[in-house]
Amino acid sequence: MTHDPLLAGLAALAADAPDGLLDRIAARWVGVPSPIGELRVAFTDQGVAYVRPGDGFAEAFRERFARPLLPAERPPAGLLTALRTGRLGRLRLDLRGMSDFQRDVLETVRTIPRGEVRPYSWIAERIGRPRAVRAVGTALGRNPVPLLIPCHRVTRSDGVAGDYVFGSAAKERLLLAEGADLERVRELAGDRVFYLASDTTGVVCFPTCHNARRITPRHRHGFRTIAQARAAGYRPCRTCRPASA
Repeated sequence: MTHDPLLAGLAALAADAPDGLLDRIAARWVGVPSPIGELRVAFTDQGVAYVRPGDGFAEAFRERFARPLLPAERPPAGLLTALRTGRLGRLRLDLRGMSDFQRDVLETVRTIPRGEVRPYSWIAERIGRPRAVRAVGTALGRNPVPLLIPCHRVTRSDGVAGDYVFGSAAKERLLLAEGADLERVRELAGDRVFYLASDTTGVVCFPTCHNARRITPRHRHGFRTIAQARAAGYRPCRTCRPASA
């Protein structure tokens, strides 16, 4: 980490600072392992604020958050488990400074289960901004805490992974490890099938929905649109909510 004049000034104060003052001014950082390699994580007294690779980490953090960084003795409780599983548990996030739109996008992404993916258009519809698909992609690209908010679970509707802060190859690797079969999604999209329905349940789902994966071949029917599925008598799954796409 580079020399920080603010921290140096605080250290030079003659009187001891009140308990907790430094933690309200500065963030702490720690290096941790993750499913895609070593990462650095910055956290404040409010929660985890930033997750990125090591190269240029301090500079990027300061440019974005305008706060100094101090090394931490240990990671916050629950961080390693959350990075590995994508489940926060009691781990807190510090998302201060985000716009309402960005916060809505990220909160919606948190609802996508492990092993499943949703298209960008689904996020836009769920937050009530159906025309803002491109803006959704931009908000995901600026996700300060990838892995903890699983923006890797948002892909193109044709099964192409799309952009990711750690690279598209890392995105594919994460999804494969979680059990999401993007190759199958791409095969279906090549046949213009974006939704799968079961004639035993009368429900239509996204292909990676856990309900869709239970449909046996002889009871499985593919559709290009939800409107076509509705016209054939199927109702949207209440779990993956494909009607929002």
